[in-house]
Amino acid sequence: MTEREKRGKRRKRTDEEIQLKKQEDNQKAISDWVPHTKIGKNVKDGEIKSLDDFFAKGNKIIEPHIVDVLVPELKEKMVDFKKTTKVTRQGRNFSFRAAVLVGDGDSYIGLGTAKDKEKFPAINKATRNAKLAIKKIRRGCGSWECRCNQSHSVPFQVSGKSSSVTVTLLPAPKGTGLVVGDNIKAVLNFAGVKDVWSKTKGNTASTLDFVKAAIDALVSTNNVRLSEDITKKLEEKK
Repeated sequence: MTEREKRGKRRKRTDEEIQLKKQEDNQKAISDWVPHTKIGKNVKDGEIKSLDDFFAKGNKIIEPHIVDVLVPELKEKMVDFKKTTKVTRQGRNFSFRAAVLVGDGDSYIGLGTAKDKEKFPAINKATRNAKLAIKKIRRGCGSWECRCNQSHSVPFQVSGKSSSVTVTLLPAPKGTGLVVGDNIKAVLNFAGVKDVWSKTKGNTASTLDFVKAAIDALVSTNNVRLSEDITKKLEEKK
């Protein structure tokens, strides 16, 4: 075995250990969680078993542990991290700004940002805010070139905007892949989108605005009312 293969094996083992440690920490946090709201108590008691049921009843996520319980295999990724400076009369105050993306790889995605004087507290706060901001997106097969009727792309053309950045996502046939900028590939993967074309305008070098615009576009897939027949067909596909 070459030295490169050994390093790759060690790195893979380290990633698995980190993931295992995260799962253990989440399980401990859930077991130690004391809900402060009635809906939180219902979730912990098992009366609500999924986020679909949670949102169907018109509830709002107030406690991040609700997401931990209902989506135990939630993925997390830090998409942006910067050191910021604020100039005051007393001098310069340094802090860290983190942006964390969360998603279940299927229907839910959220983005949270936070600042703190320390690195890890900023990341933890951003993760908490991302769970509180989690939203449902719809997938489909909206390309006229594809008739597979599987939920692998966006159902129709959608656009999202953040600051100067505009992202337009277009349905693509199966096998196309993610024809998008590298900074938003994680966003689409976390949402379960496998095939899509895109158009972008503005300063896409601003990673955070780029990611926000992509999420805004995905959330726009909910801006259509579905009839009862279509809703039943979508549920049958699942």
